[in-house]
Amino acid sequence: MAASGVLRQTVSLPVPTVRRVKALARTRAQSTSRVLAELVEAGLSQQERQRQEFMAQVECYRQATDPVEVKRLGDELGRRLFGH
Repeated sequence: MAASGVLRQTVSLPVPTVRRVKALARTRAQSTSRVLAELVEAGLSQQERQRQEFMAQVECYRQATDPVEVKRLGDELGRRLFGH
């Protein structure tokens, strides 16, 4: 890692994604690199929030004792995992 805490990374993106990033950068008057970094950070944060929510839901399921609640929570976990 560089002294400034920034590391240069090359990535390949689909053309439509690049166009959207460039348009967003123009709208925000920022560089495409800055916009990409912010989008990646936002995506990583969202993914971590979803993981924490899932783990909280799993814990509720594990602690549930009412059969109706166990079924409801199990169904929710199934939909979350398998999209049904």
